[in-house]
Amino acid sequence: MTTNQKIIGNKIRLLNLANKLKNVSEACRIMGYSRDSFYRFQELYETGGELALQEISRSKPIIKNRVEPYIEQKVVSIATDNPSLGQQRVSNELRKEGIVLSPRGVRSIWLRNDLETFKKRLKALETKVAKEGLILTESQVVAIEKAKEEKEAHGEIETAHPGYLGAQDTYYVGTIKGVGRIYQQTFIDTYSKVAFAKLYDQKNSLVAADMLNDKVLPFYQEQDVSLLRILTDRGTEYCGSQDHDFQLYLAIEDIDHTKTKTRSPQTNGICERFHRTIQNEFYAIAFRKKVYNSIEQLQIDLDLWLIEYNQNRPHSGKFCYGQTPLKTFLDTKYLADEKNLNKLHQNHFFLSSEKAPKGIEKTNNLTNLI
Repeated sequence: MTTNQKIIGNKIRLLNLANKLKNVSEACRIMGYSRDSFYRFQELYETGGELALQEISRSKPIIKNRVEPYIEQKVVSIATDNPSLGQQRVSNELRKEGIVLSPRGVRSIWLRNDLETFKKRLKALETKVAKEGLILTESQVVAIEKAKEEKEAHGEIETAHPGYLGAQDTYYVGTIKGVGRIYQQTFIDTYSKVAFAKLYDQKNSLVAADMLNDKVLPFYQEQDVSLLRILTDRGTEYCGSQDHDFQLYLAIEDIDHTKTKTRSPQTNGICERFHRTIQNEFYAIAFRKKVYNSIEQLQIDLDLWLIEYNQNRPHSGKFCYGQTPLKTFLDTKYLADEKNLNKLHQNHFFLSSEKAPKGIEKTNNLTNLI
């Protein structure tokens, strides 16, 4: 028997006892109820039966201290229009318009709308611009540039899909007796964290280009994904004159080249972190287990370790969510396809518009754009 059933039973017994004794006061004394309660129970029973005798809570609901909807909308609008403003500044801006709202009240609205941090407000602004095609104001541009600088300062890289940006770097492995100096060319897809590495006995522009030609681009071509841009430091193997081997190779493959800021190695921090991982998990162990007589021997074991790294080792990267780099690449490469389709659609719209520049023939066939 539930508690509610017990309460209803006591009330019915009170009514039955009063009817039997023909004395309401005596029945109330025996059952422990007041006369007011008896007559209330009697009225409820006569109008609604036993169900009407259920216990009704007298506690009033606590009404949330919410502001008017137009005020909340105003706070959200300020957050997206000026994401760099803090809660105190927003409170002051509202006061100029005759709206009194404390900084804590501003923050509570931010929390309800998932806008409590600068990054979230900035993301909301970018989403709004992409959706509505708005033109950014000067303050909004400053806020976005500030966010990008902070990301670079902490080693974060802006990336949108597999193939959007690859990071390449040179790592000095060490010196092997009888072999000489060994350098590793490293390449990482910054979105999926799929990594490639190849060993050389020198570091120059030719080996940097060979790394892409032998390891990286065949993989992207096999997956039917385009590599759009590469991030490197300003080393001589990546930067130079117009006839520089690496620069020429990127031009032939139509790959954009982005260089890190001078004396800012953290800008290419993804490679630095990978180098620490490969040093601790591969080289430090491999050189203690085995004596290598050639680069080719070491490359064989390195390739086996990379298979384990890409296919079996869970990664905690921003877009990996605990999955392996290769699975992340395969599961998200459709994003690159969508990006390419959007570009084709935009180009097609541009060529088909009445304002197309002279010399560009209008066409309704997308295949002619490729």
